[in-house]
Amino acid sequence: MKDGILAINKPAGISSAGVVARVKRVLGVKKIGHTGTLDPFATGLLLLAVQKATRISRFFLNGSKHYTARVTLGVETDTYDCTGKTIFEADPGVVNAILPEEVQQVVAGFAGSQEQIPPSFSALKHKGQPLYKLARKGEMIKKPPRNIEIYSISVQRMDLPEFEMDVHCSGGTYIRSLAYDMGKKLNCGAHLAGLCRTRSSAFDLNTAIELGDLEKMTPQEIEPYILPMSDCLSFLPSVQADILLEKKISYGQKLSKQEILPLLPPALVPAPFIKVVDFSDKLLALLEPDKEGLLYNYCCVFSG
Repeated sequence: MKDGILAINKPAGISSAGVVARVKRVLGVKKIGHTGTLDPFATGLLLLAVQKATRISRFFLNGSKHYTARVTLGVETDTYDCTGKTIFEADPGVVNAILPEEVQQVVAGFAGSQEQIPPSFSALKHKGQPLYKLARKGEMIKKPPRNIEIYSISVQRMDLPEFEMDVHCSGGTYIRSLAYDMGKKLNCGAHLAGLCRTRSSAFDLNTAIELGDLEKMTPQEIEPYILPMSDCLSFLPSVQADILLEKKISYGQKLSKQEILPLLPPALVPAPFIKVVDFSDKLLALLEPDKEGLLYNYCCVFSG
């Protein structure tokens, strides 16, 4: 089985860990991980790192994401989504008085850089424990606000008290928290009623394979759907190694600035990370400059 990223169209009603377990069984491999979780009720694009590709997962965790989200006004839940307990319900008269233009204005106001408080029901940890486990015991831990960015956000459909919006955001953004905060702005409460991730980094939902379809296939039939690691990292500047450089990488020898920079196009210097490939475009290593900028350190080595 080759190493790379497998894009899955996750159905509702299963956790991201559950998807990983089912794909492991089909492929017959032990090492698979996801590169950014989706809640069980959510659907859409889930990127799975297969075998050695688990070592490049971090390059996708913080990548930008696109979502289609359904928000219901008038009802607030403890989880900020449709799976939680109702903790506040607005007077129907208040909800009915909300105008579509008000919703449009509030939604548009969330575009740009901002701080967001993560929900207490989340996989973030406090003293080694996931927040959602503590929240289920009644310990509602509030984490400090985090910097996020909403690159674009717009209402696509409105049938109040429900509306649907498209969101393009930075990694680490909680769409549940967006829905909750919008409800506060509109003075009626709100929760996330549905969520579909449509894009993650350079991957699109249209190219993802349905989980049910995958489970009917053999590992050999699935292999063409696994994108090689070098292709997955197409957003990184690339250096093609000659035989000498390839040998140095395989031995873990230090690489100097003078060896790497001449191989990079001038527009890409300096670059925080560089991928090194062989003549067949197979990924050999990922490099990053040291603090002095004189040497390149290895992030990951795949040759040897």
